Amino acid sequence: MQSSQRAREQQCVRIRQRVSRCDSYTFFNALTAPQWLDQVETLLPAHRERLFPPTEALSMFLNQALSADRSCQHAVDESAIKRLTQGLPQCSTHTGAYCRARQRLPLAMIRSLVHSTGQQTSARVPLAWHWRGRPVRLVDGTTVPLPDTPANQQAYPQSRSQQPGLGFPLCRLLGVMCLSSGVVLNAAMGPYRGKGGDEQHLLRSVLESLAPGDVLLGDAYFATYFLLCSLRERGVDGVFEQQGARRRSTDFRRGSRLGERDHLIILDKPTLKPRWMSQQDYEQAPDQLTVRELATGGKVLVTTLLCSKDTPKVALKALYRERWQVELDLRCIKTTLGMETLSCKTPPMAEKEVWTYLLAYNLIRIMMAEAALFTEQLPRQLSFKHTVQLWVAWRRCGPDYCDGDFEQLLLFIGQQKVGRRPDRIEPRAVKRRSKPFPLLMKPRNEARECIEKHGHPKKIR
Repeated sequence: MQSSQRAREQQCVRIRQRVSRCDSYTFFNALTAPQWLDQVETLLPAHRERLFPPTEALSMFLNQALSADRSCQHAVDESAIKRLTQGLPQCSTHTGAYCRARQRLPLAMIRSLVHSTGQQTSARVPLAWHWRGRPVRLVDGTTVPLPDTPANQQAYPQSRSQQPGLGFPLCRLLGVMCLSSGVVLNAAMGPYRGKGGDEQHLLRSVLESLAPGDVLLGDAYFATYFLLCSLRERGVDGVFEQQGARRRSTDFRRGSRLGERDHLIILDKPTLKPRWMSQQDYEQAPDQLTVRELATGGKVLVTTLLCSKDTPKVALKALYRERWQVELDLRCIKTTLGMETLSCKTPPMAEKEVWTYLLAYNLIRIMMAEAALFTEQLPRQLSFKHTVQLWVAWRRCGPDYCDGDFEQLLLFIGQQKVGRRPDRIEPRAVKRRSKPFPLLMKPRNEARECIEKHGHPKKIR
């Protein structure tokens, strides 16, 4: 007991020494780097002096993503109160001017900010946070419902399982994350169904985010021949679950044996050219590809890390368990920040809204990375929700206090650790609906007409 208390006291001493020696915030200062600001300035549209210039509109857009009340009215009300308390000219609380300012925001600017914050934060990650000296990237996709408007339905059609007029437009979002810091390096959007909306297509559109030496983790959907070839061409190694491994058995007697249920196997190029692939790219693809297959943790993994001495089986097992972090990251974006349901009624604004949420997420991750350095922890050990709550409370105190003792905020962030829940299994099922209302079985306008004629139906027990 005394030894653990002594260890904590020594850690506190090291933290105070680190804070006293720190004259800048390595990660947080990435937001004000000159090259980053120059990049933003080049993307700003020509604009006259307005009540909500582009920078102010983006700041309010970010506050919407980080607040519990995500309405435009709340953002405008906060801006009006802030101007009043700071002695600035008063403004109206109507939302029209702010909504038009959001529409004028260039999408390229917001995307550039996400890329810049992600890449710069990942570049500043200490070597100790890497896996065997190599940066690890996570990839996965999710879906996000949009408001049911004709424009959204045309751009992002609803699922075929939903009847016309009863469903919601659905977009697919794919993200490439940094394992060590948790930031979004790049993302891509597409329709849930139809051409160009599958996760393979979206990943191919953001492969430039991967650098030579990276290791990419993904589920079984990405373990395809041509994707593995593309990664090898870029100097990137992939670790994926084998496609169909849960429905078929793998013959480990084939190929070159590396150990128990661990071998090298040569894959032949598929005889049928994929529809998305040009004939020239198909002919230039290698005729054969050597990959490694290994059974571990109840899964069969496929990887381009071929040397069993450099990357033993136990190391790959531990690495692939970290793939679950991308599921938690997407949950943080959708549930904690509230991107689970978008509010913008047109496809261009919906895309801006998604990228604004990703930018807000990156800003929180930057603070978590800096707090992890201060408290000698890993960013993955800190609570994302706790950081969001602290930042909202911190900003509510006003600029005079916020510009002061920023180290204390970082220490607060480092105090809340995420509990270890190994091998956590939960059923993907809902225990009960939040409200005892029946499901809508006809379009809303038809349901209104029916109620006007016959009244509300009797409550179903």
